[in-house]
Amino acid sequence: MNDQIATIAKNMESAVSRAKSNLEGLTKTQQEQVEKAAAQLLKGYEELAALTKENVDALVLSGTIVAKGAEEAGKQMAAYTQASMEKGVAAGKAAFTVKSLRELFDLQNAYVKQSVDSFVTESTRMQELSAKIANEAFAPINARVNATVAKLSKPLAA
Repeated sequence: MNDQIATIAKNMESAVSRAKSNLEGLTKTQQEQVEKAAAQLLKGYEELAALTKENVDALVLSGTIVAKGAEEAGKQMAAYTQASMEKGVAAGKAAFTVKSLRELFDLQNAYVKQSVDSFVTESTRMQELSAKIANEAFAPINARVNATVAKLSKPLAA
């Protein structure tokens, strides 16, 4: 009977030892998985922070492009306005030197035609400049949207 008790005790010790070993292995595996998940989470946060910084940088660049474009457009508009005023003053002075009503009519007709042509030309230039500024300003934002979509559409690394 003592042999049976000794065998039972030995079997119980062996079972406890295996259970302890299995529990330690399970605990180690769970700890490794938690550490891996935490590392992935931290990496994801760092990538998101970098992505956000790049997006903000693109917005700042876009704003800078718009500001410079608006400055350029303002300069062109001021130059056009000044040239138009000078041409108007010159036409007014010329009107005082005419000798006939026909000459005044021809002078006025030429001035109006030149003014309309100049306005159409300047309007076209301003429209082209506005489109150029809009395209240049949207380029960094478009690039960031594409990069963000590409980044966010990738599955997390295993």
